[in-house]
Amino acid sequence: MTQATAGNTVQIHYTGTLNDGSVFDSSEGREPLEFELGSGTIIPGLDSAIDGMAEGEQKTVTIPSAEAYGEYQPQACQDVPREQFPDDIPLEPGTRLQMQTPEGRAIPVTITEVKQEAVTLDANHPLAGQDLTFAVEIVSVR
Repeated sequence: MTQATAGNTVQIHYTGTLNDGSVFDSSEGREPLEFELGSGTIIPGLDSAIDGMAEGEQKTVTIPSAEAYGEYQPQACQDVPREQFPDDIPLEPGTRLQMQTPEGRAIPVTITEVKQEAVTLDANHPLAGQDLTFAVEIVSVR
């Protein structure tokens, strides 16, 4: 059986869960996820866990937040004056928006709080600070 190593194209089926058991992502009902192992396409901890697995092999791994989407960074939250938002943008907690850096790079943010004078935006990944568990099955290795 072929074992996955860096540079191989790997197809996996997976289910990702949080510590409370809730599913945050899954390939169930879809085509397997295909990527090049070691390319940085998937989170580092999962990439490492798949290295050395063989076609048909299944396992469950828990990836610490530092090897997933990173630790939660409070400094990634910022209050923006309310008048800087166009009237057609819904200002509700949980709304995902895209901001742009002065260099033109797009940054996804989430509205976390709406106050009278300002809106709090959070640029952390929604799964930052959380350990993630993946049930993984290797479908193919090429």
